[in-house]
Amino acid sequence: MAEDRHQQRQQRLKEQVDARIAAATETRGILMVFTGNGKGKTTAAFGTALRAVGHGKKVGVIQFIKGEWPNGERNLLAQHGVEFQVMATGFTWETQNRATDSAACLAVWQHARRMLADEMLDLVLLDEITYMVSMDYLPLAEVERALAARPAHQSVILTGRGCHRALLEKADTVTEMRPVKHAFDAGIQAQQGIDW
Repeated sequence: MAEDRHQQRQQRLKEQVDARIAAATETRGILMVFTGNGKGKTTAAFGTALRAVGHGKKVGVIQFIKGEWPNGERNLLAQHGVEFQVMATGFTWETQNRATDSAACLAVWQHARRMLADEMLDLVLLDEITYMVSMDYLPLAEVERALAARPAHQSVILTGRGCHRALLEKADTVTEMRPVKHAFDAGIQAQQGIDW
């Protein structure tokens, strides 16, 4: 009796899933946003990039804000032909120089624009771009134009806290990371290979 109920529930679930799959008929690149105050936005984005490379897709990565310390994702993905362009000025709370940070942002943005126009790229990751928009280093309208003009098959991932509402509205998929507990808050140092 319990087995029959379980089978009936699973059959109803299967029918619902099958109906959703059948209804998804459009094929095009998607815009994804990984935002929120929790840890894991960049990690999730790189997981998607790794998956794409594993399927033979071409990927490009732009990293805003990041410094020049060792980067495990770059170490691996660069070996598979993934181009990385890194702002490499470090965190803005360390540099404390708006003019320098803004210039570095705009310089790496030129690479982002090139990638977003590249028919050969299947996925472009714009890591930490939300901060560049919210801190007015990068005009929102320019980001919107580049995203709208990208090749139809190209998917894009935006990461960072406080994603602008206009970008959230344009996104096809939005995931918000929510902090529940973090080792750093308990005084545990960030660890190479785990946290970066």
